[in-house]
Amino acid sequence: MSSIERIAFIGFGEAGGILGAALSMKGVAVAMFDQLLDDPAAAPAMRGKAERLGVRPAMTVADAISGARLIVSAVTAASDEQVAQAVATCMTAGQVYVDINSVSPAMKRRAQRLIEDAGGDYIESAVMAPVPPYGLSVPMLLGGRRAAEVAAQLSALGLNARAVSDKVGVASAAKMCRSVMIKGIEALTVECLSAARAYGAEEIVLASLRETFDKMRETPDLPGYLISRVAEHGRRRAEEMREVGKTLSDTGIKPWMSEACAHLQDRFVDDMDARQMHYPALLPFVWRDVIDRLLPDLDDDE
Repeated sequence: MSSIERIAFIGFGEAGGILGAALSMKGVAVAMFDQLLDDPAAAPAMRGKAERLGVRPAMTVADAISGARLIVSAVTAASDEQVAQAVATCMTAGQVYVDINSVSPAMKRRAQRLIEDAGGDYIESAVMAPVPPYGLSVPMLLGGRRAAEVAAQLSALGLNARAVSDKVGVASAAKMCRSVMIKGIEALTVECLSAARAYGAEEIVLASLRETFDKMRETPDLPGYLISRVAEHGRRRAEEMREVGKTLSDTGIKPWMSEACAHLQDRFVDDMDARQMHYPALLPFVWRDVIDRLLPDLDDDE
């Protein structure tokens, strides 16, 4: 693929606006279409935003992608497949479609089929950090048949793009699995500190957490240590988390995360018992081996 001179963005919200503006400043011809352009009340502001950023506003998807070597889908998760369908109806063979939306691997593969059936090349992109304040340097993991080629071309434009697989699904899985941790920590922080604040214990809790997190940084195999605690003491931890739930409920705080923790800990040990996996027999504990043996059971629910 030769150098990228024309790019179209479908979706021109926060991510599309930041990336589109930065690419325009680098001399790339950037066009955009956003569904707000179909809204008479919102269209003037959206059109004005694009023009201020040096981006050409288009009145249709077909107009936006006409002549573009690269088409970037930067919409909400709920619109991912719909946008792929719209682009597929008017794209030409050889155009490259880069899907940067935060959706599941299965959704990415559905979009891939739509684009490739239309003769285009589909690239999934997992954006691994908030676009602001990174801008073009936001880390992006790419997957797809032409991922390595497209990563090189995007890198030449100043983007922080890295190909991780020639298959669609790996990059988005990395993004989604990371979100389990990052978004989970955010939710746990809300629940933890809301309760701590209600009891007037937030400073004590924060000091204890700082000490614990400092020790975690020094733990050689932190994932193995954390998962082994559930494998060895899951029942006891689940009982404690149910008491935690009562502690929160007594202040009027719904213990959503605490209840989920208790459920997961109990279920993890249930699955181990069902496979006759007894903790002493698992030593030395290798978390990957344990998860591999449990994996078919972990996504079931009663």
